[in-house]
Amino acid sequence: MIETKWLSAAERSTWVKFTAVLELLPAALDLQLSRDEALTHFEYFTLAMLSEAPNRVLRTSALAARTNATLPRLSRVVTHLESASLVKRSPCSEDRRATNVELTEAGWQKVVAAAPGHVAAVRRLVIDALTPTQVENLSEIFTVVLKQLDPDGRMLASDSEADGRR
Repeated sequence: MIETKWLSAAERSTWVKFTAVLELLPAALDLQLSRDEALTHFEYFTLAMLSEAPNRVLRTSALAARTNATLPRLSRVVTHLESASLVKRSPCSEDRRATNVELTEAGWQKVVAAAPGHVAAVRRLVIDALTPTQVENLSEIFTVVLKQLDPDGRMLASDSEADGRR
């Protein structure tokens, strides 16, 4: 039998705080985007990732990687965004088995309208509360954790070149 290596008091305290952030931050981001733009954070993030793609088009699999989503979750969100005319799906010309997702002009306008409020919320809730050194440390910590969660580097966030893209 393997003996459990329990968390120390300091490790437990850190873990409890981290899980609180995991629960509270998405809800706070959803609240701002829902109130201001009738979007969830994941819907906004999906639109934003498309807005940064060449010609504002990505294969569904590439969009899933950029949004850190499973294909079923992404499909549900894309269906909702498509019903709002913010994106459109089309067959991929290079691979008949694949589907492309394209940001429509209405989707582009939605991202443009939503971005300032979202960035302000991210700054207010996270970035501005930290020193530049703490932001750098947090990035280093998340890089290590992402290597554990995504050892194959499938998610865009796991790509070290993604750092500093903006």
